[in-house]
Amino acid sequence: MDKKGFYLMKKNIIILLLVLGVAQQSVARECTNRTSFSNWLGQFKQEALRAGVSPRTVHSALDGLKYSPSVIKKDRKQTHLSQNFAQFSTNLVSKYRLKKGRKLMRKYRRLFRDIESRYGIPASVITAYWGLETSFGAVQGNFNTIRSLATLAYDCRRGEEFRPELINALRIVDRGDLKLSEMRGAWAGEIGQTQFLPTYYLKYAVDFDRDGRRNLIKSVPDVLASTANYLKNIGWRRGHPWLEEVILPKSMPWEQTGLENSYSLSYWAKLGVRRVNGRRLKGGLKASLLLPMGKDGAAFLAYYNFKRVYLKWNESLLYSTTAAYFATRLAGAKKVRRARARIASLSFSQVKQLQRLLVRRGYDVGDIDGIIGEKTRRAVKQLQLQFRLPADGYPTVKLLKRLR
Repeated sequence: MDKKGFYLMKKNIIILLLVLGVAQQSVARECTNRTSFSNWLGQFKQEALRAGVSPRTVHSALDGLKYSPSVIKKDRKQTHLSQNFAQFSTNLVSKYRLKKGRKLMRKYRRLFRDIESRYGIPASVITAYWGLETSFGAVQGNFNTIRSLATLAYDCRRGEEFRPELINALRIVDRGDLKLSEMRGAWAGEIGQTQFLPTYYLKYAVDFDRDGRRNLIKSVPDVLASTANYLKNIGWRRGHPWLEEVILPKSMPWEQTGLENSYSLSYWAKLGVRRVNGRRLKGGLKASLLLPMGKDGAAFLAYYNFKRVYLKWNESLLYSTTAAYFATRLAGAKKVRRARARIASLSFSQVKQLQRLLVRRGYDVGDIDGIIGEKTRRAVKQLQLQFRLPADGYPTVKLLKRLR
């Protein structure tokens, strides 16, 4: 075989290995249900009865229930979180939501004051979630909650995660908080104006209007207080900040940024990080430097409440950063500053390609989903250091070309 033939054969082998690798990853994420939905439902009814759900609720909720293909379709295709921070936050933290949120904070001023006194959660934080989750209760979803949860509990992909949610949804009915006819919400089974999964509904919902029911669909006092109760119980520190926009110097040790690193405010000040109002950072309070779109985009100090609480509410860094930023705007912060330079973000397909290339190199990026999550960012940062690029953890076209 001549030299040209050898290199052609080598190239074909590499392409074949790549195709096989991607196929294996795809097969690993796919699965097959082992029985029919009706057979599974019959078995689940017995499981629910053993868990203490009343026979009346089990039969009225589950008899004749049908599988929902539309729920599975939505579960398999969630691409909205592939946007960059500038796109996502601009769409969600709109002028309408800011104006409406401030209006509602004034309308329920006394209620918010009572809630903060009891739970320690600022009105702006609660209101931001209220606005993002359901546009202040206006868009709660119209999916049959029991049907959605039963479909997801039956499905082989995340059945273990959703079976307890289905049982707890039935317990909500048993407890008298909601009627079966009221159990309507998001496609994944979240209920109410701040979208609680049934497990959180049972554990953290409070009857703040004292009418004998914990109604997170219609009762504003119950909705806002329950949201605060949940945030308190997952670790919110009363009186502490959560997110703060800052101004960065032109150069700094970018590898020290990211949620995995945490330093005192005084340390960040020594590196040249400044508050947007011009005041100097000082003190021993620790924070991470969060760069949602890399070194040239918006920069935030992410405090304990962000890392411990916001990311517990929703593991998506994009969503949590937007929710926290929305709360700062409602609390009086100005609109986020413009980028220092043009940022060419990778497309959804480019991010997936990047993730596949990272996996080839042995990095753990989680799912190959086209979303720049924490695992992808950490892998990118290590490669940036290797290639002697600014290690801000944000992937660029230049890095993708180097990987290719």
